[in-house]
Amino acid sequence: MAINQKEFDKLVKNLEEFSQRHPGSYRLRVALFAVLGYAYIFLILAGLFALIGLVVFAIVFSRYINGYIIKFGILLLIPAWAIVSSLWVTFPHPQGLKLSRDRVPHLFGMVDELTAKLEAPRFHNILLNREFNAAVVQVPRLGIFGWQKNYLLLGLPLMQSLSLEQFKAVLAHELGHLSGNHSRFAAWIYRIRKTWLQIYERLYQSEQPGASMLFNSFLQWYWPSFNAYSFTLARMDEYEADRCAAQLAGARHAAEALINVKIKARFLESSFWSDIQKQVADRVDPPDNAYSSMLTFLHGAIAEAETNLWLEQALAQKTDNADTHPCLSDRLKSLGYLRTRSPKLLQSVTVQTSAAEHLLGNSLQQFATQFDRDWKEAASTPWRQQYAYLQEIQSKLQALEQKAQVQTLDEPEAWERAHYTLQVRGGEAAIPLLQDVLKTHPDCAEANYSLGQILLQKDDPVGIACLEKAMTQRIDWVIDGCELIYCFFWQRGQTDKADKYRDRAEKHSQLLLKAQQERASASDRDQLKPHTLEPSEVDELKQQLAPYSQVEEAYLVEKVVTYFPEKKLCILGIVRKRGLIENENAAHNVADLLAKSLQFPIQAYIIILNHSSSGNLQKKMSLVEGSLILKR
Repeated sequence: MAINQKEFDKLVKNLEEFSQRHPGSYRLRVALFAVLGYAYIFLILAGLFALIGLVVFAIVFSRYINGYIIKFGILLLIPAWAIVSSLWVTFPHPQGLKLSRDRVPHLFGMVDELTAKLEAPRFHNILLNREFNAAVVQVPRLGIFGWQKNYLLLGLPLMQSLSLEQFKAVLAHELGHLSGNHSRFAAWIYRIRKTWLQIYERLYQSEQPGASMLFNSFLQWYWPSFNAYSFTLARMDEYEADRCAAQLAGARHAAEALINVKIKARFLESSFWSDIQKQVADRVDPPDNAYSSMLTFLHGAIAEAETNLWLEQALAQKTDNADTHPCLSDRLKSLGYLRTRSPKLLQSVTVQTSAAEHLLGNSLQQFATQFDRDWKEAASTPWRQQYAYLQEIQSKLQALEQKAQVQTLDEPEAWERAHYTLQVRGGEAAIPLLQDVLKTHPDCAEANYSLGQILLQKDDPVGIACLEKAMTQRIDWVIDGCELIYCFFWQRGQTDKADKYRDRAEKHSQLLLKAQQERASASDRDQLKPHTLEPSEVDELKQQLAPYSQVEEAYLVEKVVTYFPEKKLCILGIVRKRGLIENENAAHNVADLLAKSLQFPIQAYIIILNHSSSGNLQKKMSLVEGSLILKR
């Protein structure tokens, strides 16, 4: 259902230009696209039910039934059930502490005020959670037919980061998504997107060609356009929600809330949580007061140097189509903030009294204590596992350091020392060790990748060359490496360079998919050649096969592949001993057993040769020089 990212970007750009000139006509187009999708669904459903009715009618009046009629009926029921079940769109219910009006009356008073001014529907539940976020969630009780249950989700860290007026702006933005008819229309469009995704997933999970045939051609035409139309609509609604925030809380407060959220979210990501995780090396159990200490940090002032750096990077980012939210600078411009203030004056406003203190009152500390307990309970098991792992790593690192004092470490040992140092002591301590590894072994992919990642985190572009070198050696690291470099450029507003790595990752992903498909089968139509395993490796494979008495013959060849030919693929063909009585899955069970137990030096595919699905592959493999490695 997907299209190329460049094509999607181009389509979205054209739609945004049209929506700005003709907003009413644009919403009408989106609605027509949505109705078209529904019409196709119900047309197919009506046709399927009509055919099912005819089958039942024929059985009742002819009083005759056979296996073909049953199979035809099942073939009709599969897509029909997939469509009907998908129409009941399911959404998970949000989680959090349910707030009551009696406990936090000031918060409910603010929500009531904004709801009335925006003519938004009332909330059935207001939930407080541990996220640095605020959101409105609508859960339809009747699937595509709606009847929403409305939730307002408020993150305690977010409330502690903002002043009362800034939080009011955030709340107005979220409620703006529900104001007037826009909310019902946007929610309807969102449910249609969800419906189509569920239909697609369920039809392909059924693995019935007939089911997918009903929708493939339509989806290939319909989904890219509908996805782009609904994506652009969602972005329009973000700007509309920002206007609601400016109208009810003031443009300055709305803008400063956006800035504050960006800076303090970056603080949590880059500083607070990383400092918490560093404690795992010295503590058996996680800290008791993670959220209480977080609230203290969020209330205080962040270092000016970090604030200016993070703000500069945030303002340099450009709007892209990875997210429906516009970038910070575009949102500030739409609020008129950048036109009236110099970027140098854009700083996170120090909060004297937070919105959490204003609105939650005496309950604030109780909520913080509850979240401390919840986080510790959830983190305890992985924390202890990581602690035990780091203790083991620390012992290995000490042994390697002692050895390095008396002799030169070989390449694997030097890499392990650098890797263990990175895990136990962090990137700064690992940099000189990684550089030492690369001085003597410049092609060490692991060291290049690790050093490149650390340098990019330190805003050092030299890391790009290290990652590039690692990616040339490990094709399975290309997508992750491109993502790191993409983020590096994107955070600095260098979108053209960032897009090149995004496109490269996308193309590589397509190649990997084709390579996976190419390596997922073996037939007599494949081009084969002698394997290149060493005699010792073949002997090892023969020893592994020896205990399996059901293996009569084994042939080993190499398949000539088109994609990534440097990554060789060998085919192990097995002639198995047949039993007098066996089930239809016997051949598959043998192949599955061998695939789980045998160890190969390179990628391998195992196939049973004396099986109907293998065709003339056994004859073709037997003609390859040196292919027969076992015969009982």
